[in-house]
Amino acid sequence: MVNPLRPAILAASSSPRMKRLLTGFPVTAQIVRRFVAGETREELLAVAAALSAGGRMVSVDFLGEYTTDREQARDTLDEYCALIRELAALERPMLPGTTAQPVEVSVKLSALGLTLPVDGPAVATENLHLLCAEAARCAVWVTVDAEDHTTTDATLATVRALRAEFPWLGAVLQAYLRRTEADCRAFAGAGSRIRLCKGAYREPHDVAFRRASEVTASYLRCLEILMRGSGYPMVASHDPEVLAAAERLVAGTGRASGDFEYQMLYGIRDGEQMRLARADNAVRVYVPYGSQWYGYLTRRLAERPANLTFFLRAVASNS
Repeated sequence: MVNPLRPAILAASSSPRMKRLLTGFPVTAQIVRRFVAGETREELLAVAAALSAGGRMVSVDFLGEYTTDREQARDTLDEYCALIRELAALERPMLPGTTAQPVEVSVKLSALGLTLPVDGPAVATENLHLLCAEAARCAVWVTVDAEDHTTTDATLATVRALRAEFPWLGAVLQAYLRRTEADCRAFAGAGSRIRLCKGAYREPHDVAFRRASEVTASYLRCLEILMRGSGYPMVASHDPEVLAAAERLVAGTGRASGDFEYQMLYGIRDGEQMRLARADNAVRVYVPYGSQWYGYLTRRLAERPANLTFFLRAVASNS
């Protein structure tokens, strides 16, 4: 079900005034913990260890985007490298039939300097290369997150360039963008890891589908392209219609359970995550942490009415 307040919530995600108001509630920190593992690496590692012990893989996102200077981008890189080393030390789940790395980090190129003036793409590419080199040394995967549509070309170009050295480098495609079917065809080749999600940014109508039914239809078309390709699809969705379609495509294409994976967000549909994992599917949980959680939280509230209802009830009960 689409959230009728989605446009207003997404507008609030970039509003400093709304950020001050929302973060001013004493209860907000408690609500955030449903969707965010914590603000520190120590808190994150405890959550990641618990998920791994339960047979689920993890993809960890150190929250933050649109860095404003080189030093900030370098600080983000340093945090990711330290995170990778500590994640590598976790006991990892045994996943029969798959060659997937159980531990992964997700990173936005804008956090590594993509939007810096003049040489932002070069800075981000250099930082991502350093991050991938550390990940390769520690047997941890990296996936480059999608951002708003203005970054798509630069993001995909960077992924293509680095895959020559790091062929396991993943990328995210957003089904609500009108261009994504073509991008799926371009990235459905052997060895390509693509996380397909619906999309969570506020985009203009000429760039993105806006109706929930259109976005779902686009997702299903894109998913079929990836499932019939020779890459490794990552089905990032909580939508029962999408999950049912994925099961049909797995049967119809002859894919084994280790030839793709399901991905879901931390704090959302935990029971479904466990059901899929108990059925011997590869399930990865996207786990964010860090102090820059505001933008992430508002996008989660915009996605599903149930998320917003949970938040409002908690605020009301603690007021």
